[in-house]
Amino acid sequence: MSKIAVLVDSSSYISPEDLEALNIKQINNPIMMGTQVFHENEDWQTPAEFYEMARTAVTPFTTSQPEIGVFMTAFNELAAAGYTDVIAVVLSSGISGTYSSVQSLAQTMDNIKIHAWDSQIAAAGAGNQAKLAAEMVQAGHDVPEILAALTTLRGTTNVYFAVDDIRHLQRTGRISGGQATLGSLLNIKPMLTFEDGKIIAIGKERAMKRAWKKMIADFTAIHDAATYPLRVAIVDGNHPDLADSWAAELQAAFPDVVVERSIIGPYIGVHTGEKAMGMIWGQDYKSLLQS
Repeated sequence: MSKIAVLVDSSSYISPEDLEALNIKQINNPIMMGTQVFHENEDWQTPAEFYEMARTAVTPFTTSQPEIGVFMTAFNELAAAGYTDVIAVVLSSGISGTYSSVQSLAQTMDNIKIHAWDSQIAAAGAGNQAKLAAEMVQAGHDVPEILAALTTLRGTTNVYFAVDDIRHLQRTGRISGGQATLGSLLNIKPMLTFEDGKIIAIGKERAMKRAWKKMIADFTAIHDAATYPLRVAIVDGNHPDLADSWAAELQAAFPDVVVERSIIGPYIGVHTGEKAMGMIWGQDYKSLLQS
């Protein structure tokens, strides 16, 4: 009989409470400042501490995917605990090599079946995929059923986000220099999304308030066309008061939508910069548990 584990990298920003309640194992992503290595959830008590350090750092932060040995250790520990399968929900392959590394590792380990899952997104978009998988494990579903549900959820998941300064994305190579010119003018807030797992620019606004109005307008059309219940996460890079107000406004405008709050933590924040704001939406994963 199979025993299934769910594993994530820390860029999904699942709360510690949910990690524990859903029995999700997490790999903490590395963040570098020159030769010094830090890790999410280990070296800063709060995202605010990270962003404060980033503001004053002489050497900019960069990121790298977790070492393959870290995954190997985690998989071996799961195998020793009696797990036969592990579904590894990781950051989009369009912006990270983690998915490819886990896929390759799956070909070499014979003590546990590794199912690498490309979330094709980040933050709460990946987190909700992992939570769906974990809840389905708890409900007794098998791997094919879980992967089928993840395919459905991933197909409805997307994001709009606006950054305060696009130079972070350009510096870390997550967006092309040509697209970065969208934000080269004073007080321009580039709007971005994921397409085929990669970050692309889709517009620009002169203030974050205007960016939010554009997001609301576009989401209205998405909401009205949806044939399934929606869940939306408002995420922020150390701008919680604004994010709380966005969430309240969204919930008031769309009472039938599940609205939640999450963060743009250190690993993703290296690329988006402080004060980035976004909304991540998709089918309410809870509705897939009932289908």
